[in-house]
Amino acid sequence: MSAVPASRRARRRREALAGYALLLPSIIGVGGFLLVPVVLVVLISLTRWDLISDPSWVGLGNYTHLLGSGAFWNSLRVTVLFTLMSLPTSIALGLLLAVAVNRGLPGTSLLRVLYVLPWVCAPLALGVVWRWLLDPTTGAVNTLLGRRVEWMSDPSLALPAVAFVYVWQTVGYISLFFLAGLQQIPPSVYEAARIDGAGPVRMLVSMTLPLLRPTTFFVTVTSMIASFQVFDLVYGLTGAARGYPAGSTDIIAAHIYDEAFVALRLGRAAAMAVLLMVVLVAVTLLQQRYFRRRITYDMT
Repeated sequence: MSAVPASRRARRRREALAGYALLLPSIIGVGGFLLVPVVLVVLISLTRWDLISDPSWVGLGNYTHLLGSGAFWNSLRVTVLFTLMSLPTSIALGLLLAVAVNRGLPGTSLLRVLYVLPWVCAPLALGVVWRWLLDPTTGAVNTLLGRRVEWMSDPSLALPAVAFVYVWQTVGYISLFFLAGLQQIPPSVYEAARIDGAGPVRMLVSMTLPLLRPTTFFVTVTSMIASFQVFDLVYGLTGAARGYPAGSTDIIAAHIYDEAFVALRLGRAAAMAVLLMVVLVAVTLLQQRYFRRRITYDMT
């Protein structure tokens, strides 16, 4: 009688070992490329290091300096403003584009390819191209408008211009997720709504949006994280001049890059990266708490 349980335990151990063996490559990848870098950044944030001399321990000195630095708070403010400009706009346009493509109108296959092209292109290259397009003298945008507009030289227009280019780049990517979510909604749900007399607007507000909440949650969280970390697009648009003009585009990722590789203050750059991670985790948890009781996964 005791041989059967022993054989079962041995089989379970073999299955567990086989499972861990299959997971080992992923565990090594996550540990080597995610957990270890995070730990190293936290340790560097507690030091003063210029990549040349040996690191010196300063404890929480870098964090104290940043919390009292007007430049850091300006970067955080600019990043939040950029996110508030770009995130709702890109999500709304992405949803409307997905609804239009989901109708299967003629030419939607070509349209699907066209609106994804900006997302697959290098953001730095897009930033350089759009800097040419927005040039106040020879840019195509001002030529079409028939007037001279200092898009990237006016502090009141620079950040909205950057947000516009970012929305143009990401709206196709976002619409793909909404399109996938729309195609998971059973057609019978809309047929029942039409029988009850619901119009297109009513079905969009009362049925489509609630059933798309899992997709909306994913898109909102990932897009928010991406908007807080945007760097290369802004780098190309501003011509590598951090915060140009007058600090209006001084996003926090550019500030981290400048502190690390221009000023060679890696400790402060790492501290900013840690503070940014804390902000992103806090905002993500708030979003998860908001969506948790409002999501419907079962559409049968």
